[in-house]
Amino acid sequence: MTSAIGQLYLIPTTLGDNNPLDVLPITVKNTIDKIDVFIVENEKTARRFIKKICPEKSQPTLQLFLLNKRTEASELPAFLNPCLTGINVGLLSEAGCPGVADPGADVVKIAHEKNIKVVPLVGPSSILMAMMSSGMNGQSFAFNGYLPIDKAERKAEIKRLERLSFEHDQSQLFIETPYRNNKMLEDLSSILEKNTDICVACDITLDTEFIKTKNAAAWQKNSVDLHKRPTLFIIHKS
Repeated sequence: MTSAIGQLYLIPTTLGDNNPLDVLPITVKNTIDKIDVFIVENEKTARRFIKKICPEKSQPTLQLFLLNKRTEASELPAFLNPCLTGINVGLLSEAGCPGVADPGADVVKIAHEKNIKVVPLVGPSSILMAMMSSGMNGQSFAFNGYLPIDKAERKAEIKRLERLSFEHDQSQLFIETPYRNNKMLEDLSSILEKNTDICVACDITLDTEFIKTKNAAAWQKNSVDLHKRPTLFIIHKS
């Protein structure tokens, strides 16, 4: 898999601790099997994932570059130096697809600037899978990341997103720190108008998967325990 210039492979991972080949195509395994240089967020979890999907692969020969909140922007170009010598590099997300709500996007941008071919591989995206299963507007939606922690700012942002949804017929997605998920659903059901729809998409692809869309009034009567469970929230006001 070498050439004059190596390629950057965007390698998806599982969304939880399940069998990789239950949710990932065989091309992901085949690609990892042929790459020894990876850009990862966490060395321990990356090695565990690689071992799980390619148990026969030699771990000592792997070269891992760490990309996380402590990585300086000035370090990123060097991560792609192997590509310039004909060696392929894999970019691994901690969960799901690299480059989407993921620090890997900065590396992908540099790859384009260096004329390094970027090759995205098929894998689970919690954002798309939540949107697919929500029954909301799949032709117009926006991912907003985390909402403010401050109570007043949070309420204002929830109302702003509700207005955007109504004015543009656009579904609004966001996430929360897992241990605050229950409070988020409580806030949404009390702040949003009663007929505004809320989709809760939790533990996507796992055995404990829960995906449900109901309006705010219905969520006030029937809640669900989301504590420490990866969850996406989607709202839409018609």
